[in-house]
Amino acid sequence: MQKNLRVAAYAICVRDGQLLLARSPAPGGGFEWVLPGGGMEHGEDPYDTVVREVEEETGYLVEPTGLLGMDSVHRLIPGRRLRPAVDHQGLGLVYEARITGGELRYETNGSTDMAAWHPLDTVPDLTLVPMVVKGLALWRERPATGRVPRKMNTE
Repeated sequence: MQKNLRVAAYAICVRDGQLLLARSPAPGGGFEWVLPGGGMEHGEDPYDTVVREVEEETGYLVEPTGLLGMDSVHRLIPGRRLRPAVDHQGLGLVYEARITGGELRYETNGSTDMAAWHPLDTVPDLTLVPMVVKGLALWRERPATGRVPRKMNTE
């Protein structure tokens, strides 16, 4: 069985009671909102990953101000006709970050198609990937272990 490890870094940017999110096409159609961030390139520091990814997806320059924690997801992806089964683990590092420059713009030819600020109290009404909920839990609860509460780690 093929093994795959994906490490990614995401940003929680809250300003004036609003959360910065990016929009991504959803599997099967439609859209879902994601935390700005993404996969770490080989040899790249996760801090640099989150800075690069936020700029790519939103146009903003950020300064990560703290590591809120991490989320680890493990799943077996069944094989298909010409593709082997995959034992996949995703490790997501969540940083709190503040905007230091740049201007809001949309990513072109990337994994997202727009970025926007959303009032924190309306975020639960959006179509979200689980990482947004987990990242907000880390931001709100700031667990000493840096881990997403076990009850939320059901992805």
